[in-house]
Amino acid sequence: MEGRLLLKNCAVFRADGRVRHGMAVVVEEGIIRRVAPDAEVPVLPGDWEVACRGRLVAPGLVDCHSHMVNGQLLPPNGDFLLRQPRSRLERMRGVANLLTAEDVEILTRFAAARALLDGVSLVVDHLSCPTDVAGGLEAQARATNTLGIRLVTSHSTHSLDGAAVADSQADANADFVRRYREHPRVRGALGFHASYTCEDSLLSRIAGHRQELNASVVFHLAENEDDLSTTYATHGRRVVPRLDALGLLGPHAIAGYPRAVERSEAERLAASGTFIALTPRATRSMDRAAESADGALSSLHLVGLGTGGHGTLQEELAGALVSMLSLARSGRMPDLDDSLAHLFVSGPAELCTRLYGKPSGGVDEGSIADLVVYDAIPAADPETGYSPFLLGQLVAARVAWTIVDGRVCVREGQLLGSDYVDLARDAAAALARVWSRARLGS
Repeated sequence: MEGRLLLKNCAVFRADGRVRHGMAVVVEEGIIRRVAPDAEVPVLPGDWEVACRGRLVAPGLVDCHSHMVNGQLLPPNGDFLLRQPRSRLERMRGVANLLTAEDVEILTRFAAARALLDGVSLVVDHLSCPTDVAGGLEAQARATNTLGIRLVTSHSTHSLDGAAVADSQADANADFVRRYREHPRVRGALGFHASYTCEDSLLSRIAGHRQELNASVVFHLAENEDDLSTTYATHGRRVVPRLDALGLLGPHAIAGYPRAVERSEAERLAASGTFIALTPRATRSMDRAAESADGALSSLHLVGLGTGGHGTLQEELAGALVSMLSLARSGRMPDLDDSLAHLFVSGPAELCTRLYGKPSGGVDEGSIADLVVYDAIPAADPETGYSPFLLGQLVAARVAWTIVDGRVCVREGQLLGSDYVDLARDAAAALARVWSRARLGS
């Protein structure tokens, strides 16, 4: 887009619960250039003026751990959720083995469209496409680049099919990281499934790639009791100490599903700078040991929410509220509202800044222009600007505009450049083909 994008007469969101009414936001070359009272910012020739009419403007949301494609393959119905973890894993592996790069591209386009319509500007994805890792990752890059959303994607590599296959997949993932190191929106990360499905040789190989490429690493962390018991029986250590010893924890690590983490391990993760992606709603439905995630919740530092490929971040925030209320009532979380804002906005913003090297997460001059305009006009105290439960007003409101890297992707609730129904129809047809190959109906 040539010229400036100009958001006029908007209410600017702040994570501390305050709001600034009657503001204008100037976006140019993917950066927020100016935030000032509306009367001080005239419309210039060539500007794209967005009449916000007092509506709330907030930073774009970050899905810190998703399975954009694989989450669609096996929706979490009762039969799937009631299976034991190993049975769920084998079923997921069986269907993922049938994916083609074409399937991945179609399903990613649909998932990206849904995310944009929910106000998500960045997705950290964990793909499993074992028969074509290179093709699958490239397909995701094409799909998300077309829609305009930010994507950091990795492959969920494991050792269950043998060392040679695992090494080949890890190397293909590393090649993708090399090719997308400087892309403005699409970036590669290294990935592995989980401690209990990976041999030391594979994890050491990934750690070597990480050191060479200075890349992020995405994985599941102590996702269930099976992960803990298998890791300990095979390697003589719990999950967190094992990954730490192999050099896979630290500021480069994005760890999802920490369902079986002790308090001391949560403190170790926080000290290392590891980013933790929580899925509170999904956790409660997937595992009977869900409450063990409270250890990570009570040591909030570098933490954000992920969908795991199911539902929305707004639903995950509701799940987090339930868990955090219990902690707050027991005195282990002194400021509930601040913790929720950190989980939903501030923590993910820090992750985005790490991944792209630019300030993010605020409607502030100099920050990247990942923004959402909500159909909400928040009431605020005229002296302090404080708006009670501003976060709740934000998540309950309809997304009107989604802007990523200064590019308008959603305008007044409609995708730009793509038809949502067409994308949904294509995704349904792709899923039908995969399910037919997997004989899910038999």
